[in-house]
Amino acid sequence: MRNRKILNDPVYGFINIPDGRLYEIIHHSYFQRLRRIRQLGMSYLVYPGATHTRFLHTLGSFHLTNTALSVLRDKGVNITDEESEAVLTAILLHDIGHGPFSHALEDLIVPNLRHEELSLAYMRFFNRKYNGGLDKAIEIFTGSYKHKFLHALVSSQLDADRLDYLKRDSFFTGVSEGVISTDRIIKMLNVIDDELVVDIKGIYSVEKFLVARRLMYWQVYLHKTVVSSEMLLRNIIKRARELTMKGKKLWGPPAFSYFLAKQHFDLSEEMLENFAMLDDDDMTVSLKIWQHDDDPVLSRLCSMYMQRNLFKIRLQSKPFSDAEVDMLKEQVSKIFQLAPEEASYFVVSDILTNNAYKPDSGIIKVLNKDGSTSDLADVSDMFDHEILSQTVKKYFLCFPRELA
Repeated sequence: MRNRKILNDPVYGFINIPDGRLYEIIHHSYFQRLRRIRQLGMSYLVYPGATHTRFLHTLGSFHLTNTALSVLRDKGVNITDEESEAVLTAILLHDIGHGPFSHALEDLIVPNLRHEELSLAYMRFFNRKYNGGLDKAIEIFTGSYKHKFLHALVSSQLDADRLDYLKRDSFFTGVSEGVISTDRIIKMLNVIDDELVVDIKGIYSVEKFLVARRLMYWQVYLHKTVVSSEMLLRNIIKRARELTMKGKKLWGPPAFSYFLAKQHFDLSEEMLENFAMLDDDDMTVSLKIWQHDDDPVLSRLCSMYMQRNLFKIRLQSKPFSDAEVDMLKEQVSKIFQLAPEEASYFVVSDILTNNAYKPDSGIIKVLNKDGSTSDLADVSDMFDHEILSQTVKKYFLCFPRELA
């Protein structure tokens, strides 16, 4: 029998981790870096308790997946030990490609590469390390494995990732609207025709999950102050990269400087090694130093961040006019004595979208009492198709508080 390591999680209690390859992966430096990546990026500036990490979230997702596998096996679903370890490996590594502050800097530190692509690259790294031992895990992660329900446990509208982050983020932010019954949802899971389904008895728990997800997006993930801080941080990185590309030598950790000096990357071993050296601490210490830089744009942006003098933000249901945006840039240019192109770093306009259920990304199937299956949207008495899958849009405009 394998020995088991026990981790005490504040959300679920004790989490068991078997020794062997899974344990070795967790203790690898690439995975341990997740201890230094905040799960909710900039949300701690709004919810002071939201300092939990990707490391905790990943182990929580691992625990829920392990529980789901036990439930499905008890219901007679044939899952081999090899498949079980493969799906646990896939969920364990599903977020290893996240960079500093998680989604806040998505697609910016490594332009045009999202964290899912980086996670897959790290999985292939471990696969080489273990001589093809992660072949099946990679197939499950990418959705190419023959049993599709295993991929659904890792990535779907009702996967272990979403179940954990809603419950965990609600716990650490104190936003009670995000509380969901992960135990009941998992106990209601089953497999019919190689598809993951939810028993009709669990439909209200799933409806609560969808409502909680929508509310958490507006109250936490897309909270206007969180968006404001993310736009400020992103513009700091953009300015730092622009200056570096022009030949300016900015102080910074070597790995951070590596990414600022380039705009195009491949998934090479060198890039992965440098990315694995980056974490939230690198960003924070760099910003602390840069607030004293001689570049007026970079220093002002960093000072605003360090002093929590965040952008003022306005939200509305229609796009902001070009005239209004241009007027704000002119005011910034005049007040801060900046060139027009430099003023654009202080005025940001974009769009926020939120929808709880995306049928085009795969539906949640419900197992009816007669053994047939239906789309959740067809059997739910709380939603109809249009409301359930409706995308809500909000337009925002960020600018310095001095202009408010």
